Amino acid sequence: MERSNLTARELYEALKNGPARKGFGFGKRAALVNVDVQHAYTRPDEFPTAYETDPRQVEYIDRLAKLMRERGLPVIWTYVAYSDSGDDCGVWGTRSDGPDALQNIKAGSRRSQLDDRLTVDRARDTLINKRMASAFHETHLPSLLNFHRIDTVIVTGGSTSGCVRATAVDSLSHGFRTIVPEECTADRHESPHFANLYDLRMKYADVLPVNTVFAWLQAWEG
Repeated sequence: MERSNLTARELYEALKNGPARKGFGFGKRAALVNVDVQHAYTRPDEFPTAYETDPRQVEYIDRLAKLMRERGLPVIWTYVAYSDSGDDCGVWGTRSDGPDALQNIKAGSRRSQLDDRLTVDRARDTLINKRMASAFHETHLPSLLNFHRIDTVIVTGGSTSGCVRATAVDSLSHGFRTIVPEECTADRHESPHFANLYDLRMKYADVLPVNTVFAWLQAWEG
């Protein structure tokens, strides 16, 4: 194993400045998958489970969603929420059972609701109640993307080291070019955040400045 005294942030910055391999690039049609941008994870002023990395994350995600809708491209929001018993959280929910535990995010609760700073077009956008880390796991997301003839998936949300990573890896595994706008992901601590951005960029996705993604969408003509 190669050893280094660099922090995860420094390793990621070094990779950005000197990419080890070419990117996957954008394809012809993109979908936006916003992972668990819900109060439980976006409102540190309300919930101890929430975190903030870039203070403009929600603003950027909202702008991406607006651009996608204007171009007739799919906008998908995922959230986690569980039954009263919590059984649908499975083994994932067995390590703790306090009021802030994962399986105690109940449907309809403030914790389960998408951040109210976001503009969600419920008549047009797709909302997916996922139970596990990946937005692809036991959901209709793959068939939805195939129906819309999507070849590129833009992934935002949180956490970088958890559900964003799992979704991005599964996206690649399903044959999609995968784009992660750097400023649109968040995690509790900078070390796992930057370590996973490093890993995603190295192996599974193009991690790009959000302005690059804006520019591609603005130039997209279908």
